[in-house]
Amino acid sequence: MPAPRPSDRRPMGDLPPAPAPAGWQRRELVIWGAHGGAGTTTLAAWLQPAWDMGAMPPEPDPPYPAAVARGRALVVTCRNTAWSAVQATKAVTAVTGQEGRVAVLAVVSDGWPEPAPARHRFRLLEAHVGAVIRVPFVFGLRMADNPAEVPLSRWARRAVAQIKAAAGRKNSTL
Repeated sequence: MPAPRPSDRRPMGDLPPAPAPAGWQRRELVIWGAHGGAGTTTLAAWLQPAWDMGAMPPEPDPPYPAAVARGRALVVTCRNTAWSAVQATKAVTAVTGQEGRVAVLAVVSDGWPEPAPARHRFRLLEAHVGAVIRVPFVFGLRMADNPAEVPLSRWARRAVAQIKAAAGRKNSTL
């Protein structure tokens, strides 16, 4: 049998990528804050593997990290205040306006009850995201250097498991 000619050989890097199966999703989550201080870094630590994309820029039509989120579940996070709910609405609109999908809106408690205007906005957002999940206040975070090392209450572990499940993670335990 004759040896293949150099022009007959194809380098491995030139092979076309195999098509992804329907419904395929990368394992990593993308966590995007609707504003600074929304708990993005903390959630990224608890939801590993996850990418902390920081906070949405404060501009009229903010871009969302579409290139990073492609193929990954997107979690938008905010606090449980009225102003945060407005910012969450802007973030969800930025994503859905660019044909993106928010798998989870994570509403992180600041330790105080959720005001009625915030609750109303979050209820309206339920139709535009996969799930709205409330993450309870975790007192230990106030004194911790690393959020991944803070023991979580049963309610916080439950919220993390709900986020993982809503984002399509098979393993929903912390």
